[in-house]
Amino acid sequence: MSVNMEIICIGNELLIGKILNTNAQWIARRATSLGVIVKRITVVSDDVEEIASAVKEAVQRKSRFIITTGGLGPTFDDKTLEGIAKALNRELKMNEKALKMVKEKYESYFKAGKMEEAEITPYRAKMAMLPEGAEPLLNPVGTAPGVLINIMDSLLIALPGVPHEMEAIFESSIVPLLKKESKGLIFFETSLNIDGIMESTLAPLIEITMRDNPYVYIKSHPRGGERKPHMEVHLSTIAENSEIARTRLGKAAIQLSELVKEKGGRVRTSGFQ
Repeated sequence: MSVNMEIICIGNELLIGKILNTNAQWIARRATSLGVIVKRITVVSDDVEEIASAVKEAVQRKSRFIITTGGLGPTFDDKTLEGIAKALNRELKMNEKALKMVKEKYESYFKAGKMEEAEITPYRAKMAMLPEGAEPLLNPVGTAPGVLINIMDSLLIALPGVPHEMEAIFESSIVPLLKKESKGLIFFETSLNIDGIMESTLAPLIEITMRDNPYVYIKSHPRGGERKPHMEVHLSTIAENSEIARTRLGKAAIQLSELVKEKGGRVRTSGFQ
């Protein structure tokens, strides 16, 4: 049974095009490699109502994992946890475990000479205000803890927007959860480079191949022009082990290659990944 994930990225800077949404790409790639299927990626502004609406809708769709990024810091526009609390109809309360994490971080910064004082101001304490029932996740390289909330069928996880902090928490706290839920499933992929036929000619050949290979997903990506068509065709599968995955992809790749050649096209493979 597949394990699904939704990603909600929060930040006005994403919506105005100031910042490229590398977090979504990184999480999607990493989760997919562990056999998890990313079903949806949403971007919303630093607005409590927008955040609450996106989270509520994701919970209603019952994805096993709902990952948010951004909005966990000390500033006025860091509103993710407030939005999550509103979506779940829970109060924001000081979480003592999270507060301890924040205090220890500032004390370490002070001892290292990175700041003049380690006082826990209201702005710093804000990072320990979590929705009721939330579990803080240690941030190995930053200050704001991640947050884990168990909601019936879903695990809601809030991560910082700073990429190296998000990645560090994901690897240390989230990857073990994904591996446990996916039960060792792995993602395998390969690509075919096809020249000499148009995408409209290739489309029915892909349809035939996918029909005959129901566990393989095939997607074409045009790379050339009308006069000199070139297609990169991506084949992927999620399987219990690499042997099954290679067999599935190999069978589908051979079938599609033969169909392309019958239409006068040329095929080059790029190997398994």
